[in-house]
Amino acid sequence: MVQHKGRWWSNPLLLLRALPNDREATRFGFLVSKRVGNAVTRNRVRRRLREILRREPVAAGWDLVFIARSKIAEAPFAEIERSTKELLGRGQVYHPPPQAAQPRGDSR
Repeated sequence: MVQHKGRWWSNPLLLLRALPNDREATRFGFLVSKRVGNAVTRNRVRRRLREILRREPVAAGWDLVFIARSKIAEAPFAEIERSTKELLGRGQVYHPPPQAAQPRGDSR
C-alpha cells in the first residue's frame, strides 16, 4: 500500500516512503537488500535505524518504510541519524523536541 499510494523522499543513504494511516500508532518497515552487504551488515543497519526511530519523536498515524541504499553500510551512526532526521523532516513526520532553556549567568 505504501509503495503504490505513499509519497517518497530520498538522500544518498536512505529512501523513505510514507503514507498516512488511521491508527494512533506509527508503523515502521525496513528494507535492506543484499546490495548493502552480508546478513551481519544488513542486521546492523536495521538495528541502527530502529534505535534512531526509538529515540526520535515521530508523529502518530503513519506507515513509514525505510529503504537502505548501499552507502549506508560504511556510514557512521551520526550520519545515518542525520540522514534519517532529514527525511522525516522533509516528510513532515518528525517533531524535534523543544530546545531546553539555557541558564543565564550566575543564579546566586
